Amino acid sequence: MRDHTQLRAFELADEVAILTYRETRNFPKDEMYGLTSQMRRSAVSIPSNIVEGCARENQTEYLRFLEIAFASLRELHHQSSLSKRLGYFDEKSFAGFDSKLYETEKVLGALMRSLRNPNSLQPKQPK
Repeated sequence: MRDHTQLRAFELADEVAILTYRETRNFPKDEMYGLTSQMRRSAVSIPSNIVEGCARENQTEYLRFLEIAFASLRELHHQSSLSKRLGYFDEKSFAGFDSKLYETEKVLGALMRSLRNPNSLQPKQPK
């Protein structure tokens, strides 16, 4: 079993979940069961799937849960963009939120690539 608390991808995903809850507090009340709820579910799904993947013995299953987490992250990215276009985010809040989403995508994407190609983690041998 892997320790999810040692993964930078998990730390960032957890920050995204907390940030999502904070940012959606100020969304219109008529979005409570719409966009607010959907964004929160997407955000919680990201670290949850990382944790569940870490609990799997099989690396293929681990990677599959990371892929699900990544898909939820991309879903959240679209939902945040939609929210901004609807006027639910101010410029400063959106910029910080968007930046955190991109950072998380990069780190989680790199983790998945390293699992798909374990040789990429090995230092190159001099010729």
